[in-house]
Amino acid sequence: MSACTGVTSHRGRSSSPGEERRHAVAIGGAYEWFVGIDWATQAHQVSVLNGHGHQVAERSVTHAGGAIGEFVDWLGQVTGGEPERVAVAIEIPRGAVVETLVERGCHVYAVNPKQLDRFRDRYTVAGAKDDRRDAFVLGAALRTDPGAFRRIRLDDPVVIELREYSRMDEELREELARLANRLREQLHRFFPQMLALVPAADEPWLWALLEAVPSPPAGGRVRRAQIAKVLRAHRIRRVDADAVRAALATAPLPVAPGTAEAARAHVALLVPRLRLAHEQRLRCGRQIDALLTRLGDPGPSSGPPGPPSDVRILRSLVGVGTRVAATMFAEAAQLLGDRDYHALRAHAGIAPVTRQSGKRQQVVMRYACNRRLREAIYHWARVSVQHDARSAGLYAGARRRGHTHGRALRGVGDRLLRILVAMLKSRTVYDPEFVRQPVADVLPLAAEVAP
Repeated sequence: MSACTGVTSHRGRSSSPGEERRHAVAIGGAYEWFVGIDWATQAHQVSVLNGHGHQVAERSVTHAGGAIGEFVDWLGQVTGGEPERVAVAIEIPRGAVVETLVERGCHVYAVNPKQLDRFRDRYTVAGAKDDRRDAFVLGAALRTDPGAFRRIRLDDPVVIELREYSRMDEELREELARLANRLREQLHRFFPQMLALVPAADEPWLWALLEAVPSPPAGGRVRRAQIAKVLRAHRIRRVDADAVRAALATAPLPVAPGTAEAARAHVALLVPRLRLAHEQRLRCGRQIDALLTRLGDPGPSSGPPGPPSDVRILRSLVGVGTRVAATMFAEAAQLLGDRDYHALRAHAGIAPVTRQSGKRQQVVMRYACNRRLREAIYHWARVSVQHDARSAGLYAGARRRGHTHGRALRGVGDRLLRILVAMLKSRTVYDPEFVRQPVADVLPLAAEVAP
């Protein structure tokens, strides 16, 4: 593990993306070969250029283990067996091709597909496009404009695993919401008494109650002991068995013949799927906790305790829970390891976009960003406003100036990112008392925060 314990790749530490771009411009002449790879699902098109920009070889590579290994061997023969003198350009910054090339010692660079589209216009004004042309354009653009590319580094294996679980957790959350909405619609159709207990129909105890009381007529016959058993098993204390029994005993909706039977059949299919997705998300959350612990554990040491890990530093901030921390490291591990505040705020959609032409200037929200990272920082800022006086004061001031709720939270998130990067650089955990302005000065502002 590198100096950035728990964040950076075990393969070594490197400079920030901005420094890498300047470095690429400075050493552009150090590369003797430039390779463009047009990535595809079944076969990748490869174009090899020399230092003068002339194409010396090209081929198609099937997306299979043996074919990729054979391609890398062939590339070594074409370029003279010096991988550090080979620069590879590709649009997709991950996958077997990228990982194999990086492991073999090649320098791999990624470019945004929109930028590649502009580079393509250099070689055709008619808008022609094919895989061979795109591979050539990638290699040529890397030779002439290395500053538009970013160097690809392989993440720590724990970060790769954390990224997968973090994204699975989001998928399960969305699936749970979809299934709960479908259940709510079916209950609204014939059994609204259940929705009086849980309006969103998204709590496990309601699903268990539906098995005991599958229809409105059963609500009048259910025993109090059955309801109490369900409440006790799920540790529900906000409502007692008598109140639940009274809600279920209300008069049922008048529905057409067959409607209740059809809705019951639909509910019987939805409840097991809801339980499965809920259990899978619980297991996913436990695995995320374990991975964060592994990521922040510097390992056994016989000497004095070292500086806090990046994971511990991030989780010490107000508003950072397990899922926010997991998303931060899953989607921006390299930027956190580089301590690159400007790249981090742009990647998260916090930095605005300025459009200026003549006397006209417009500042708009950045939409080209990592959606998962933006959502994580949104919730981080939202919770911080609720529990941190300085964040609440900053939010209240932005709202007084006429900013929207989202814009005010992005301002809070920008401040939190700046604090996080400063803490990572100094290797210190968050101390709420360490502020230049006394907390008492912002407490009046905190009272103005909208509920």
